[in-house]
Parts: sequence; structure tokens; C-alpha cells
Amino acid sequence: MTHSGNPFGQVLVALVTPMTADGEVDWPAVEKHIDDVITAGADGVVVTGTTGETSTLTDPEKLKLVEIGKSVSAGRAKIITGGGSNETAHAIELYKASEKAGADGIMIVTPYYNKPTQAGILTHFRLVADATDLPVILYDIPGRTGVPIKYETILRLAKHPNILAVKDAKGDFSEVSRVLNQTDLMYFSGDDANVLPHLAIGATGLIGVTANITATPYRTIIDAVNRGDLATATAEHKRLEPLVRAVMTHVPGTVAAKYILHGLGRISSPRVRLPLVGPEEWEAALIEDELDLVADVPGADFSNFRPDRNAAAGGALPKVHGTTR
Repeated sequence: MTHSGNPFGQVLVALVTPMTADGEVDWPAVEKHIDDVITAGADGVVVTGTTGETSTLTDPEKLKLVEIGKSVSAGRAKIITGGGSNETAHAIELYKASEKAGADGIMIVTPYYNKPTQAGILTHFRLVADATDLPVILYDIPGRTGVPIKYETILRLAKHPNILAVKDAKGDFSEVSRVLNQTDLMYFSGDDANVLPHLAIGATGLIGVTANITATPYRTIIDAVNRGDLATATAEHKRLEPLVRAVMTHVPGTVAAKYILHGLGRISSPRVRLPLVGPEEWEAALIEDELDLVADVPGADFSNFRPDRNAAAGGALPKVHGTTR
């Protein structure tokens, strides 16, 4: 199927999955959080991605997140399902089920742990993209998967009619420019610190973790870049820097985002599922020190921030493990 224009949005939030203290998905909190980020300016929400703890979600949980996302968004934002699987057959079935559940697009991560060759990566992406009519974002994050999607492979994948975009967490800006010059692929920044640099060389948007805390500044940056106002975009980028550092530097982004959201009273628990654990005392202190430097960031008022290191400590073992299908 041919998709005209951009079917994903520009300000995409890599959504955390709120959980209860015992590690079960807090479904009312999921609904509230999705509404919060859309109200703050997101026009796309990526559920079940890395930040959503896809590795420890069950397939029924992943599909329910899509269904709730569609219901809550009510057409205000696109719902993209991330994650997938390092087993091609499983990924195909999961994305087909996600399409039936109402997803507007899919984000396919490079197969992790297996460390396939580029031929294997190419085949994996093609077969998954063949199995659905949904538009596809390729997720290139070698720091987590162990292997990059090489330039030559991206060029070959760009010929697939359903593959429309790349989420770049590789940080090779010269390669991004080469691909943008030679294909019609859209790029989404997958590194919160590099959102503005990516946009400056032609990226379409972002898929951000820090946007869980506030999507509003990212809306400002995107709108400014769209109208060619680099000064406004740069000023907002500078204001965001300490918040991005707080979320992305000291512990996994999922952990920090939940710790901060809980301290702001926006989710009921900062709990993550094992093997992720909450920040240790010294890590929490570093996060809080960074937050002390945040000023004048729309949607990020820390005057009533009440972090709870005890509530965040450790991790949870859910009742059903994530690979159950």
C-alpha cells in the first residue's frame, strides 16, 4: 500500500507504561497518561516501545495498549506500536494483531541478541512489512540490538512501499543526510539530546522519552523549525537540556521518566519490571540535582516535586512473563 504524506505525526512520545507497585499494568493510569501527553502537544504516541518496557510486556498487554491508545486519542494523535520481536514469525503475528487492534503504524526494531547479518536484517524487515498494510518505521538502535542497519541496507529497504521512515538512535548524522538525499524516507530523532540537530538536517520529527514529562516544548521546537524560526527552536532546546539530561543520562530513560512522573503526582507508582530497577540513592540524587536546574520549561513545573526513592527502589516480577503468547 502506498501512503501519502506523513502518517505518523511529528511529536511522538515513546510512552512509558504506568504500573502498580506489584508490577501489573495500571490501566487507568495508562489512559490518563496518554491523554496528558496528547493534550501537551503530541500528535503521535508510540506504545510498547523500549520506553514502554516492551521486553517484559505480554502480547495481550501490548494489544490492549494499542486499543486503549486508539480509544483515548479519539483521532487526536496517531497510535504506533513498537517493540516487535527478535523472532521474525512472532513479530509478524504481533504486528498483524496490532493492525486489527487499530494501530495507525508500526515501528520495527532491529532483531536483538541474534546479531543477524545485514541479509537477515533485510529479510526480517521485508517479511514483517509484507505482512501488514500499516506504514512502517525502522528502529535503528545498535546500542541495544548489537547490530546497526547499515546504509546500504536502509537504501534497499526504502524501496518497500510500506517502509516510510527510520527512527535514528545511531547518531551518525552524515549517514542520515546521505539517506535523506537518496531516498524518500522520513527520519525521526530517537535521541532526546539530538532532536534539534536531527531536525536541522531534515528530519521529520522525534520519538522522545523526555516528552513523557512534557511534550509542549517539543511541539514548540517542531512548529518553529517548520516555519524556519531557528532562534525559537534553539532557545527551547537550551531550556530543555537539563531535563533531557535528568531523564536520559544516569539510569535508563524508562526508569528516570517514571521516577519523575511519580514525583510530579502524575502516575501512582514509579515501578518498573525486572531486570529494570528503580534508581539507587546516588542515582536518584543525580536526577534530582539535574531537575534543580530546570527553569521556564512549559509543562515541567517542579515546585511541588516530591520524589519517593523508597517507592522506586527495586523492580517487580509480574504474574505472567512477557514471552507468553
